[in-house]
Amino acid sequence: MNPCRQKIAAMNINNEEEARTFIAQWQAEPHKAQLKNLKLAVESLELSQMYYEQKGKEQAAGRAEACICILSERIRALEGA
Repeated sequence: MNPCRQKIAAMNINNEEEARTFIAQWQAEPHKAQLKNLKLAVESLELSQMYYEQKGKEQAAGRAEACICILSERIRALEGA
């Protein structure tokens, strides 16, 4: 398995602090790898958000949405660079 894939498979962002921590860790990686990791994390969080919404867990859905916003801001910053 690709080492980058292993990082993503083990990643589990549960709150805003963890989102910021992953962003900080990924900053050491090449630009393209950062974008890939961020986009995969956003996709995973979007699925989690939908699951939580279906289960009526609004607080968890809100946390996922907040994390998505943080990661999306970083994506926009990288794409604008």
